[in-house]
Formats: sequence, structure tokens, C-alpha cells
Amino acid sequence: MKYCGKTKFLGFFLGIVFCIIVWRGPFSGLDSDGRRCLALSLTAIIWWTARALSTGYVSLALLLSYSLFLDPQRVGPSRVFELWTTPIIYLVISGFLIAEAVQSSGLGKRLALRIVGQYVRTYKGVIISCYLLGFALSFMIPHPWPRSFLLMSVMTHVVKSANLSERWSANIGLAIFAGSVPTSMILLTGDSSLNSMTIGFAGADISWLKWVLYMGVPGAFACVLTCLTQLRLFGAPEDFTLNKEHTTRQADNIGKMTRKEIFCIILLGATIFAWMTDSIHHIHPGWIALLTVVLLSAPFVGVLDGKSFSSVNLETLFFLCAAMAIGTVGRATGMNAWIAEMMTPRTIPSNPYVFALIACLICMLVHMVLGSILAVLSVIAPAIVALGTLSGLPPIAAALIAYTAVALHWILPFHSMNLLVGYGPEAGGYTEKDTIKSGIPQTFVTIAVCLFEIAWWKFIKLI
Repeated sequence: MKYCGKTKFLGFFLGIVFCIIVWRGPFSGLDSDGRRCLALSLTAIIWWTARALSTGYVSLALLLSYSLFLDPQRVGPSRVFELWTTPIIYLVISGFLIAEAVQSSGLGKRLALRIVGQYVRTYKGVIISCYLLGFALSFMIPHPWPRSFLLMSVMTHVVKSANLSERWSANIGLAIFAGSVPTSMILLTGDSSLNSMTIGFAGADISWLKWVLYMGVPGAFACVLTCLTQLRLFGAPEDFTLNKEHTTRQADNIGKMTRKEIFCIILLGATIFAWMTDSIHHIHPGWIALLTVVLLSAPFVGVLDGKSFSSVNLETLFFLCAAMAIGTVGRATGMNAWIAEMMTPRTIPSNPYVFALIACLICMLVHMVLGSILAVLSVIAPAIVALGTLSGLPPIAAALIAYTAVALHWILPFHSMNLLVGYGPEAGGYTEKDTIKSGIPQTFVTIAVCLFEIAWWKFIKLI
């Protein structure tokens, strides 16, 4: 979606108007702090949606307004900026730096080119490999955006060697960025920010392996359905010939494995092992990732240096902090409980499948309006968790239903940051029309996965 100057100005003033109305209006069940929190949160969400300001500046404005206009006895700095006091934010920071290490060392490109050169034979095989490679790279790079851009740089060689038109190359870009959505669900470190924050919404503390147990099979199911949907919708060119010599030559041109790549393999292998055994040593994946980053920067390794910090996206960090603050501050001021009462049904179904369906539809409806995944989860996840608990579901199960319904769902590019970063000719090459075409059936994929999760959790005795 293109945001012109008029749309930005309209969104900016609309946010202010809503802020004034909600700030001064009577809302039964909300005290003054609750109304102010609702007014400020809605303003930020409108500004995010309309792109009235850069995402980072909107986030800073929200954090500042919470600090200035809410009762500091109820909402102090430790609550507003709570994310910065947790290992989650350092897992995200480490994710960007680890991605930089894998990319700058050449390890990621080497592995991807070798796999494509060895195993890809058809155009459909290229599309499927985008999903498989995205999952494989999620073991090493705990954030979907750098994984996707790394894959895109590899698939550019495939596009050139097969002499593909814009239409078919854009479909590959869509497979990379859309595929990063379900592949990020399988591992806790598949999306270091969103997945860890979902656990926080549930008030739980589950290990890396527990996440795989709960979400590994549902995530794989989501990958299969999303991939099959794309293959069915977009098809394949009648004549596709991959110049494997060109791809092999690109891989050979990289040369022998360097000292930096070897250090990357050793340290990342140790990191993955430590993540998998966190239930034994009880060290959070964020601290493990942070230690890996420090070791990658050591003089005898030299993969990362001071310039590598430029790969850390500050705007993303402040956005995560602000989105998380909506949930924590909203809980402290009573806003979340009020929204839950207003937006959710009066009667709570005891059947977990019915509950999952209703929760999924509510989450997708809110997501359609608000757009931002983290903002939606910050508002709706606490309500879904509360209702799920009353329905007899464990908090983590209810939180994961909300997570799946929002993270796996999109219609327009701005509904998923994974898709938004790849939108346009300069990135993945796909258009808004392509996103809508894939997003409409993705709604049914999302519902199917939410219902499948209930069956899977019953099988493993989570519920």
C-alpha cells in the first residue's frame, strides 16, 4: 500500500482527534488512567497504520506520553520500558548481529547456493526451497528479516540463471517473505521478538524444546498449507531451465571455507545446542545469543566489529518496546480488562475447538483494522488468555492461539512486517495485488492451523 502525503496528514490529525475524544469521553468501567492509556494507545496505533510518522518516532512518542501523562505510582518507567529489562530485547539485538555475522562471513550464502545447486530442479522446487531454506536458516539467524534478505540475494542468482520474467521472479520473492511467516513459528528463535513476547503475554516461561513440542508440528502444518496455496494460486512457467553450471560457478567463486566461516559454524553450533538444552541449564536464549555475539567479536575470531552494530535496527527495537508497553501498561491501568469485556463474547464456550475458532476470528478482525501484529497482540492477547483460562485452557495455549491467528494472517502488506519489508521492486518484487491474492486464502489457512493446534495439543496432553 502506498502512503501519500495526504494520507499521512489525515492519519496524523485523525489520531489526535481520537485521542481528544477518548481522553475526555465517558467510558463506564475505565478510570482516568485507563481512559488516558486507551487514548494514547489508539493514537499510536492510528499513526502506525497510516504511516503518519516513522514507526520509531511513533513508538518514542507513545513511550514518552505514557511516562508523562499516567500516574507514576501505577505506571513507572520500569513498566513502560519493561522490555529493556528482559533478555527478550537482547535476543532481538543478538539476532541482528548474528545475521550480520552469517552474511558477512559468507557462510549463509555458501550453504544456500550449495543446496540450490544440488537439489533444485524445477520452478516448483525453487518455491519449495524458499520455505525449506528459510526454516534451515532459522536455526542460525533468529530473526526472519535478515534471513529473507539473505535468501533473496541467493535467489537472485537463480532468477538470472533461469532468465525468469518479473512475474515469476516476484513469485519467488513472495515465497521468501511470505514463507518466513510460518517458518518463524516452528522454533522459539525463529522470530526472536514475536515468539518470546508471546510467552510473556501468557505469563509463562517455557524452554526452547517446549516451544518446539507445542508449535513445531503446527508450524510445519502452516508451512505446508501456505506453500501449497501459493503453488496452486500462482502456478509455474511452462518452460523453466535452471543453469546449474551458473549456480555451481557462483558457489565455487566463493572459494574455500574461510577461518571466519569455520568460527561461525563452531559458535553457532554451540549456540543451537545451548538453546536446545535450556531446560537443563536454565539460561535464557537471549543471554546465550548475547554470549555468542561477544565471542564472534573476539580478536581471535573477528567476525563482528564495531561497524557491525549498524545492522541493529533501532527503529525495530523501540517499536517492540512500545508494542509491549501497550500490553503491560494496559494491564496496569485496567485498559486490557475493559477491552476484553467490550470485544469478547459474554458466554465462554467450553469446547476448545469452538473457543479456538471464536478467538481466531476476533484476533483476525482486530488485525484487519489495526494492522500491526505486536500492537494487536498487546491489546488482544491478554484478553484471549483471560478468557481461555476461564474456558479451561492453559494460558500458554490461549496465547499461542492469539499468536497464530495474528502472525499467520494477512491481506495487505502492512498486516505483516515480514511481507512489508519485502514489498516492492527494490526488495522481493511482489505487489500489493500479489499480497491480496495470497492473503485471502491465507485467512482459511490461519483458521485451519488454529483448529489443528487444538488437536495437536490434545495429542501431546497440553490440554
